[in-house]
Formats: sequence, structure tokens, C-alpha cells
Amino acid sequence: MSVFRRAMVYLGLVDDDYDDYQPYDDSQPVAPARPSRPAAPVEMAETRLEPQGGGIRTLPREQPGPVEPMSGVTVQPRPAVVRPIVPVQSKVHVVEPAGFGDAQEIGDRLKASQPVIVTLQAVDPDLSRRLIDFCSGATYVLGGSMERVAKNVFLLTPSNVEVSAEERRRLQERGLYRS
Repeated sequence: MSVFRRAMVYLGLVDDDYDDYQPYDDSQPVAPARPSRPAAPVEMAETRLEPQGGGIRTLPREQPGPVEPMSGVTVQPRPAVVRPIVPVQSKVHVVEPAGFGDAQEIGDRLKASQPVIVTLQAVDPDLSRRLIDFCSGATYVLGGSMERVAKNVFLLTPSNVEVSAEERRRLQERGLYRS
């Protein structure tokens, strides 16, 4: 049989011509491998629904008195104020990768909840594409965001981290941020 024919048989596209199978006779009953022994009869336990006398005793209820704080301890009620989660403002770390090995530094900074500027201006286009793919995956996994802030410059921000206006102005002075 040819390789092509065997592949078609394997995929179930044609019937197998191989007829060396042993016939199976359905008329004979199949005997168990070892003889079964009769099961012991199972007895059901009796259940009582009526209560037994004398098993329950009712205790008198005590009226609780006023609660007094321990001596020397003053209790102050907590204010019912909801505090909003304020985004953390952090200094941006700038990475100018020379190779794909620098991707670990980018990932480590993002895991540490620090925003990262990745400048790909002096990087080979193939390496640039790989680094962008890595950065977008890392920010997605960490729930952050990736923003193009200048030509071949990207700002990676972890979740719950915000880059302040002062930090953006500092990056703009270095030519790494465009308004």
C-alpha cells in the first residue's frame, strides 16, 4: 500500500483493504474473568422519628447587660469614609535597547510598577518589531498600557501608575515625549 493510500486510510477517507481481522462471534455470551460470589444481604438500620424523652434541656436566657470597655481602653468609632485609590506617580525609567536581551530589564521594571520609556530610534527594524511585540505583551499581562509618545519611542505604564505632568515635561525636554 502506498504512503498516500495509508494516509487516506488513517484519515478515514477510504476503507482499509486489509482484511486480516479475526471475526467476532456475537452469539456467545462473554463470561466474567473470575467467578462472582453472592453478595451478603444488606440490612437497613431502623430510624426513629419520635424524640427520646429527657435528652433536651432548656436553659434560661440571660439578659445581656450594658457592655463596658476594659479599664484604661478608650474606644473611638471609625469614620465611615471611602478613600479612593490614588494612582501611584513614579519616575519614568528610560531604556535604549541594544539587543533583545534588554527586554528583561523592561519587563523587570514593569513588574516593579515603574513606567518605562523604550526608545527604538537606533535599533534595527526587525529587533524593533520584536521588542514592540514583547512590550505590548508585557503591558497586556500586567494590565498596563502602551502609548506611542514620539517617533519610535513608547511609554509603557503599569496598572495603577500615572506619569505626572512634571515627569512628562522632563521627558519632553529630552526629546522623548511629544504633546
